[in-house]
Amino acid sequence: MVAIEKNNGNGYRFILKSESGQTLLSSIPFPNESEVQKSLQTLKNLKKIPIGFERKTDNEGKFLFNIKDDTGSLIGHSELYTSEAGMENGIKNLKNRIYRLSDLGEL
Repeated sequence: MVAIEKNNGNGYRFILKSESGQTLLSSIPFPNESEVQKSLQTLKNLKKIPIGFERKTDNEGKFLFNIKDDTGSLIGHSELYTSEAGMENGIKNLKNRIYRLSDLGEL
């Protein structure tokens, strides 16, 4: 499921969720819905173009990843994970979800 939300500051963002409703990716804020759709289109092309996953650790030792488009611009970020293996599994699940939503025409 992909949800597009309007932020308090009049911007927009999308949230990509698993089938169970867990948040897999939260986008950065975008000024309008057309920019949101443009970023979603970039995700849809994940099978064709390389999209970068930047793995990080926060100051409390928890793991997260950022996803960037082919130009290196930030698209969004994950939730926090307690282990590196959990983060890697999150990346795998996100890729699989993007592929599935793309194949179903929902992305």
